[in-house]
Amino acid sequence: MSFFGFGQSAEVDIILDGQDSRKTAEIKTEDGKKERYYLYFDGETVSGKVNVTLKKPGSKLEHQGIKIEFIGQIELYYDRGNHHEFTSLVKELARPGELVQNTNYNFEFQQVEKPYESYTGANVRLRYFLRVTIVKRLSDVVKEQDIIVHTLSHYPEMNNSIKMEVGIEDCLHIEFEYNKSKYHLKDVIVGKIYFLLVRIKIKHMEIQIIKRETTGTGPNTFNENETIAKYEIMDGAPVRGESIPIRLFLSGYELTPTMRDINKKFSVRYYLNLVLVDEEERRYFKQQEITIFRRSDKNRKTYQATAHHPTRERKPDPEPEPEENSVDTEK
Repeated sequence: MSFFGFGQSAEVDIILDGQDSRKTAEIKTEDGKKERYYLYFDGETVSGKVNVTLKKPGSKLEHQGIKIEFIGQIELYYDRGNHHEFTSLVKELARPGELVQNTNYNFEFQQVEKPYESYTGANVRLRYFLRVTIVKRLSDVVKEQDIIVHTLSHYPEMNNSIKMEVGIEDCLHIEFEYNKSKYHLKDVIVGKIYFLLVRIKIKHMEIQIIKRETTGTGPNTFNENETIAKYEIMDGAPVRGESIPIRLFLSGYELTPTMRDINKKFSVRYYLNLVLVDEEERRYFKQQEITIFRRSDKNRKTYQATAHHPTRERKPDPEPEPEENSVDTEK
């Protein structure tokens, strides 16, 4: 309700160019629900139209200027008062004056750099959005429109396989191998496990995909581990010389690309976790980091046609540090 005429006197709508044919994508909200927005890539122009509709025909709207911003920001949930902006562009749509009728304004942010992928996690959110502000003396009229950004990477078809020998002296010696160390979001993890020495009564073995989100620095560092997938690869005791194949399809799980040190605020890493459980319910596990990326495909040509230059692909991430060959034990 508006008291003394101080209520919002206009409605603002943001219409993106080509949105009827533009692809959309889903992203989780903080409460776990999913929302769908228009999809963009790094280097694409973001353009469209802002419609300002007066709520009362025949009235007028005095303002101190109208502007539109393109913003990329990171919000750490433990520090909600501060939004860390890594991209901030502003276009002036109108100088101070008054509106006496419904008005629309065109805008264009050319070849916008969007260096990171949109992300919502346990302790952090990275979002891109357009914000229109009608500046008024008492209360501004503000409208925000989110978009989703995906980053594309390209790796050679052949990349290094993962081979490790792990064990407990005189008790257990396992050799396991995965076909590669970098996987795209719809890839298949193929591997094999060899039992060279088995003197522990193993009753169960599974492979897990663990997502580790790290936010903040120093004393304000938070680590959040989430088990994305569990895949049973053995039920029963193995014998020496036995081998077990692994075939795990990633497309059925909600994964994001690996993100390393994003704007010095957070990281998202993925690990393959091999878990063995013996008859005394002791757990033995070994983790190995893998890289997950969003692969470029033919569909992105439709976006290049709307951009002023081709969608840029991300440079490959550096190799993760190798881990020592050891088995961790949980009792």
